[in-house]
Amino acid sequence: MDIISAEYLISSATHKQCPKADRPEYAFIGRSNVGKSSLINMITGKKALAKTSAKPGKTQLINHFKIRSSASGGNKGEDWYLVDLPGYGYATVSQKARRNWGNMIESYIRKRENLGLLFVLIDSRHEPQKIDIEFINQLGEWQVPFVLVFTKTDKSKPGATKRRIENFMQALSDNWEVYPQYFVTSAVTKDGREEILDHIGNINKSFTQV
Repeated sequence: MDIISAEYLISSATHKQCPKADRPEYAFIGRSNVGKSSLINMITGKKALAKTSAKPGKTQLINHFKIRSSASGGNKGEDWYLVDLPGYGYATVSQKARRNWGNMIESYIRKRENLGLLFVLIDSRHEPQKIDIEFINQLGEWQVPFVLVFTKTDKSKPGATKRRIENFMQALSDNWEVYPQYFVTSAVTKDGREEILDHIGNINKSFTQV
């Protein structure tokens, strides 16, 4: 898949305010400071599409981006939405704000009818974190389609990254008979970009065939 254009569309406080569900949609979520904005910019090829910040909790709304893409070597364009969701976990905001974010995220994930897939970002530099495991298990209970995306793999040696990913998948074994699919990425080296875009392209086909 090739990205033809990517532009910011709207920020919404609830799923009811989101754009009309007339095309496939792919949302990205993860703990605060997991590298979500950098990954989105890498995937779309737009350096400043999603706003990056050293301060966790910058994303506070449901941010929609309008994407137009084409299959590699093809001329037919496809339109879809990419969504930047607020991070979960640590952020320098009040408990009330965290609860509001949680309610907003849950409503969006469970009620947005054109959500094709949720990309759950995991920081590959760390050992398994309880908050990530709990969130993933919750998605399983909600029966929400998702994949994992391990970020920042350029920050560690390949062997260490591989070990931590294996440890993370093992940590899921208490609740998952079949492990979720995952991608290994770096916003710096662009590792994983082609694989993620191809995966989105394949899901887009299923939308057009319905």
